[in-house]
Amino acid sequence: MSYCKICGSWNCKKHTLLLGKAKPIEEFSGSSPPEIFVGKWNYPNVYTGILSPTEHGNTNIMSSVEEWHKNKLQIPQILNLRNQLIYGRTQSNIKQLNTKFLSVMKEVAMTHKSIGTEFKLEKPITKNREQDNKVPLISHATQVKSVRLEENPKVKPKIDYIVNDTDVKSAIAIKELYKSQIDNSLIIKILSAGLLGMKKNRRLVPTRWSITAVDDTLSKEMLKKIKTFQEISEYKVFTAEYVGNHYEFLLIPRYWSFEVIEISMKGFGVWQDYESIFDRKTYAHDVTGAYYANRLALCEYLTKIQRQCSCLVFREVRPEYYAPLGVGILRQTSREAFSQKGKSFSTLNESLVDIQTRLRLPISNWTSKSKLLKEKQTQKRLFEFVY
Repeated sequence: MSYCKICGSWNCKKHTLLLGKAKPIEEFSGSSPPEIFVGKWNYPNVYTGILSPTEHGNTNIMSSVEEWHKNKLQIPQILNLRNQLIYGRTQSNIKQLNTKFLSVMKEVAMTHKSIGTEFKLEKPITKNREQDNKVPLISHATQVKSVRLEENPKVKPKIDYIVNDTDVKSAIAIKELYKSQIDNSLIIKILSAGLLGMKKNRRLVPTRWSITAVDDTLSKEMLKKIKTFQEISEYKVFTAEYVGNHYEFLLIPRYWSFEVIEISMKGFGVWQDYESIFDRKTYAHDVTGAYYANRLALCEYLTKIQRQCSCLVFREVRPEYYAPLGVGILRQTSREAFSQKGKSFSTLNESLVDIQTRLRLPISNWTSKSKLLKEKQTQKRLFEFVY
């Protein structure tokens, strides 16, 4: 007997992907989770659209990374949920925000509840009903002829207020929404839909860029205060794992610096990015979006305890992670690590020995490459000099 997280019933066949003959769809209505997506291909004339299943009800779990992580959904479950969504899209210039389609998309982006949406398609689409473990997170893309909402969207007052304030910069708007405990995924959608910032600067933002922009903006703001805090007094280790992404966060008693080293067990690929006490000026081209997601989780923790430190992030990408699920799950996994007590050690070596007990690869694969550890060993602090 299985429990359906969409409709809340047992042995539900309605929301289970069954083997069967695919049926062409020319028009449909369903409850968008809610979710929008703005692509980056052919920028500034990008594809933008709304995702929705052909079913009604609470479909939030189809797109919420917070819900995926909270319910510890596994990769096949997530891909099956994603495979039920149809991406009704059109092509738009990033500065042309007043089309009929985009006005509907904006309303979908602002709401936090599943919302009934009706689509009419340019051409029939065949929705694959078979399970497919390799299906992308956006699998059924089709051109939309028209779209309309079947109900009024429910919008939180803070979101409504910020969106209608066209005299505030987007960075300030992002911070205000975050302070009001709006989920990152919702802030990302609002930014992506061109709903934040000063009126003359508003435009569509590719979803991938919005994710990094929100994480980067929030952590940068926190770092302004973090760098003034007292340093931690001992080494600390935090760990978490989800769908084959194993994380170890090593916090070092030292002024702020941050490094992420990712190693894939499949192809033994290595990705690495680093920043010192000085503000980062360039994009983390190697680790990309995960770098900012990891940094945000750490900054949230340091803000809470009002301390600063250096941090080396070990990410071991295990074979179990056979289908990419986006940066959001890495942010939530990092947050999970810091929601726990963590372990304390008096020396670096003790910390590394503890971390090795949970890694499958030799820890030297990380430590030998670490710029942070090398800097720590070669740079002495003023109080370390003997007069």
